[in-house]
Amino acid sequence: MKILIAPDKFKGALNAREAAENIAKGLRNALPGAKIEIVPMADGGEGTAEVICNARSGSWVQCKAHDPLGREIDAHYAWVADEKLAVMEMSEASGMRRVSESERDPLRATTFGVGEMILDAVSRGAREIIIGLGGSATNDGGSGMARALGFRFFSDAEELNANVSELEKLTEITVPEEIVGALVPSARPKGRRLTQPPLQHVLPKIIAAVDVKNPLLGENGATRVFGPQKGVRENEIDILEGALARLADVVAKEFGVDYRNEPGAGAAGGLGFGLMSFCGAKIRPGFDVVAEAVGLETKIKDADIVITGEGSLDRQTLEGKTPAGVARLARKFGKPVFAIVGRATKDQEVRELFDAVYENARPAMSEEENMKRAAELLRENARELAAILGRPPVGLRVAPKAQIHPEPGAKPQG
Repeated sequence: MKILIAPDKFKGALNAREAAENIAKGLRNALPGAKIEIVPMADGGEGTAEVICNARSGSWVQCKAHDPLGREIDAHYAWVADEKLAVMEMSEASGMRRVSESERDPLRATTFGVGEMILDAVSRGAREIIIGLGGSATNDGGSGMARALGFRFFSDAEELNANVSELEKLTEITVPEEIVGALVPSARPKGRRLTQPPLQHVLPKIIAAVDVKNPLLGENGATRVFGPQKGVRENEIDILEGALARLADVVAKEFGVDYRNEPGAGAAGGLGFGLMSFCGAKIRPGFDVVAEAVGLETKIKDADIVITGEGSLDRQTLEGKTPAGVARLARKFGKPVFAIVGRATKDQEVRELFDAVYENARPAMSEEENMKRAAELLRENARELAAILGRPPVGLRVAPKAQIHPEPGAKPQG
């Protein structure tokens, strides 16, 4: 029996590799003869660079950058030398993990450090840059990233360099004349209306890997959906929404492109919009990017059984998260697929993606204990699944539909 284990991270508890290894340990206890392959996964969020780096035999490089509040940091990203491929996460420079809870302030927070990381990759001769857009502390529409690349933002004659709210006064954006020594043709002649992102043919190919489909603006946009978890106060929502709307208007006027309604434009506080508008980046589902990088489809074809998982299985899972992506590929090739998760929704549409769902959560178990015991509980659930898989006939849909522990109703882990 060939078993493929392809989970995402259990946020706050285990990374994807640790999750996969613990599931494998539980399976081996009951199925010592099984051939088990682990493929740690990600979907564009945190952990994406590590997964691709390990799969492509990359290494880690370091560069100077600035955090969301302008403090100098040492930032790291993956470098696959033979492909001249850089794989980075915006959260490395501009993520929530760079600021304490009391420091969260999307009116001040900037993606400037992401631009610095891009410049470093360009200076190394990168032919392609993959950027995971997850875990951001920012809501600047990518304007900070653009400043790092040399764009300048003006309100008439006044240059705007402070809070994101200043973008409400934006009237003009000037294009850098060169990037790492390469001239930017669209910077001249001044005043010429553009019809494409200014750096589209100057920078290497950039792929923005996202795990959300939100547009830049509106009820489902960056500010209203994700702003509160980053520290946006109720009275700041309209200010930030107005700033991003003005940014989109001026970009459309000056560059001749308008990506505000593109799925994923609202990822990472609008960085998806900024990467498309300034750099000519392509937005792609993060799961698809990672699946291609690790050769997941071929591995699933070769497996008899597929197991996936992550910290929380819920409605968001359907929006491009790893377990849904793995399940759909498994179904494509007629493979039984199981999920082992921290906790799970009762939503049938989500559960029916899988032959069975196993939860770490137990009645009366706190979220803290669930996360603390995640490795142990994954092994326990894997042993339970293995006991079923070991019963003949193998390869058919497994009954009962699910071995499910009741949901205790605690707040889901990510």
